[in-house]
Amino acid sequence: MVDITHKTTTLRKATASARVKVSKPETIEALQQNTVPKGNVFEMAKTAGLFAVKNTHTVIPDCHPLPVEFTSVDYEIEDLYINIIFTVKTVYKTGVEVEAMHGASVVALTMYDMLKPIDKQIEIQNIRLLHKQGGKSSYQNNFAVPIRASVIVCSDSVSAGKKEDRAGQVIMERLKQHDIEVVNYDIIPDEVEQIREKAVKYASDHQLIIYTGGTGLSDRDVTPEALESILERRIPGIEEAIRNYGQDRMPYSMLSRSVAGTLGDCLILALPGSTNGAKESMDAVFPHIKHVFKVLKGYSHNG
Repeated sequence: MVDITHKTTTLRKATASARVKVSKPETIEALQQNTVPKGNVFEMAKTAGLFAVKNTHTVIPDCHPLPVEFTSVDYEIEDLYINIIFTVKTVYKTGVEVEAMHGASVVALTMYDMLKPIDKQIEIQNIRLLHKQGGKSSYQNNFAVPIRASVIVCSDSVSAGKKEDRAGQVIMERLKQHDIEVVNYDIIPDEVEQIREKAVKYASDHQLIIYTGGTGLSDRDVTPEALESILERRIPGIEEAIRNYGQDRMPYSMLSRSVAGTLGDCLILALPGSTNGAKESMDAVFPHIKHVFKVLKGYSHNG
């Protein structure tokens, strides 16, 4: 199955439809009057659809088992057509569009099976997804003008040429995936004044500054202290999201001191310096975090 361990849990919803065409008005009349020999078609088909949704992962090989937290089945009769509208909701890491289409399909098949004794020319048509929401595409927050960002690596060993930077590269790769323009990439030692100087320098014409490194517990890890004194407003929800995401994957994440806040209309983030820590921190908040740029007044005209 596709790896979804990097995804975040959100409310997901999908609605699918299917169409059952009968060949004569008498079939529709039997449906409405509940005189079909095999029983109540609408209720039996609905029940079959509910069972189908909960067992989608046992039928479709690449579907993940997931908690189905809501389903609904609606019917609309239009001449000789029965339109089936099937909705599924979950709070999970992946969407439920296949579950919704599977449910609609089984509802249609059950109706076919129950109606075939009285109508030999039934057709199932147009099984399709109507809409879905709650996944990554629902939180893109596209902008007319690209968001400008700087990535600053805080590391004595990297700045001295003793180690290769990997965390900064991962961050820039993730930013590119989210259509954010990296205009500066700097490597500096863990020095409080240099960290502050970069923030003040870039905040005036950037919308985003991301530091990586210096968030641990050693005496040399000074990035949080350097930034906390100049940030005008902290955003603890971002810090909590990063920590919770990391904690679900690595217990040691509780020791990292991520920082998020604003300086003017610029969002400043301080992320861990390890490659995995940086990657997971980016996955934890992107693309959802881009909504902040709709809120910050200095960039609202591009929203």
